[in-house]
Amino acid sequence: MNYNKKIIKYLLVTAVIILVGIYAWQGIYLPINKNSKEEIVFSIKKGEGTKEISMNLEQEKLVRMATLFRIYTIFAGISSKLQAGEYLLSPSMAIPEIAEKFTSGEVVKEKITIIEGWTIKEIVQYLEEKGFKKEEFLELVKEDFSGKFSFLEDKPKKLDLEGYLFPDTYYINRQRTINSEQLKELARMMLENLDKKLTPGTREEINNRGKTIFETITMASMIEKEVKTLEDKKIVSGILWKRLENKIPLQVDATISYIIGKKSVNISVEETKIDSLYNTYKYRGLPLGPISNPGFESIIAAIYPESSAFWYYLSTPEGETIFSKTLEEHNIAKAKYLK
Repeated sequence: MNYNKKIIKYLLVTAVIILVGIYAWQGIYLPINKNSKEEIVFSIKKGEGTKEISMNLEQEKLVRMATLFRIYTIFAGISSKLQAGEYLLSPSMAIPEIAEKFTSGEVVKEKITIIEGWTIKEIVQYLEEKGFKKEEFLELVKEDFSGKFSFLEDKPKKLDLEGYLFPDTYYINRQRTINSEQLKELARMMLENLDKKLTPGTREEINNRGKTIFETITMASMIEKEVKTLEDKKIVSGILWKRLENKIPLQVDATISYIIGKKSVNISVEETKIDSLYNTYKYRGLPLGPISNPGFESIIAAIYPESSAFWYYLSTPEGETIFSKTLEEHNIAKAKYLK
């Protein structure tokens, strides 16, 4: 009789273990709803352990039981490898898939697209629309990054990073609470991108031409705002460098637009008299600093100008560039195309 009771007890315990094992296996390896199309942004805060993470997963109905997630991470040896950040999860994901995201740091990315020729003011406006605080970014671009990026060493310390925030599409870690760390990450990526674009070969060419990187970026920032195609940019670059060498005012309309925050390049005579070191009508030489954040083609044009017989140029309302050899030709072109 006692023997039979032991057998029954053993069978019951075995059955319970098997059932628990099946339930645990299903809870770990089978998603809550494999057909679900729902996506949930799940956040792991810095300092949170598997206990808080697993409870939050259960609360969001992403796992059946918090305990099962904890058990899996312990036996998989990854409980200390879960990374903070925001993750895109779904009820169609099983626990191993979720854990893999957490350990690989596959966080949700925020897409940031900086357009060629944007000024810091325009970048700030764009970032503000995405929820960032403009004051934080304006303070950030005033910081001195020359210790980390050698191409900034000849930039006057009193100037901000205008000209050096390389236009491109960037992806930064998204957070439910937008913070200054994301802005620092973005600024770092833009500077790193420019650092890569300024190859040893281009830096050597800048030096061989007797220019500084600051002068080159300043020139590129004007070219970016003045003309569109690489071919025209190289010719305009040649004209502007030639005018500088001959101590002739650059008279770049885009510098006036920069001073007054005007998007149009239709500049009045009165506006050309504004007293500003950015005014290339009033003061000879380059403006005080860059007037936009130029793209790669404009930087290349500034480094490799094309020599020509031209001294003047203008852009038609349709975007065509008209080049002239003499002031008389230039005035005729203005009368014809800029009515």
